[in-house]
Amino acid sequence: MRTLMKPLAVAIMAIVFVQCGNSKFDIAKGKVGELTTKTTVQEIEGLFKQDSVVKVLSEGAKGDNLFQEDDKYLVYEKGGKHLLTITPKEQLDSTSTIKSIEIFDDRFKTKSGVNIKSTFQEINANTKVSKVESSFSSATLFIDDLNATITIDNEDLGLKEFSTQKVTKEQIPDLAKIKSFTIWFN
Repeated sequence: MRTLMKPLAVAIMAIVFVQCGNSKFDIAKGKVGELTTKTTVQEIEGLFKQDSVVKVLSEGAKGDNLFQEDDKYLVYEKGGKHLLTITPKEQLDSTSTIKSIEIFDDRFKTKSGVNIKSTFQEINANTKVSKVESSFSSATLFIDDLNATITIDNEDLGLKEFSTQKVTKEQIPDLAKIKSFTIWFN
């Protein structure tokens, strides 16, 4: 009986470990929940069948707009909470894979716990910020380990809203909050 219990316990632990590692809210390089670099646009509604997917489609190459907008698939949980905004690589193409996913729900997090509500201190302690670029209204952190960008508003950096001042990682306050968190599937 004892020899049977040990393999059974190991099997149960393996199943629990695998299920914990495949959470629908995990973020990793090339993965956000059940979305991966191989996921196509036509699979999105099936993956989020318990949620609501709102399609905001561009006019494609036939539109009059000189500056083409990207198609966007906004995923809302039943009850209205915005979870994700998914942008495909190719517009108006159901076989296209995903270009980027912007995260809006704090349940989506990395293995180290970084999510949309993390502070710069948490981001810096749990990821490697490879580069910081400044714009008029924000600073963008590049996280190569995740192929992600995190934007922090100039207001949280202690700068005027429209500033051209270059920002370094050392200048970012520990308590600065994330404005946007995007995973790129290039």
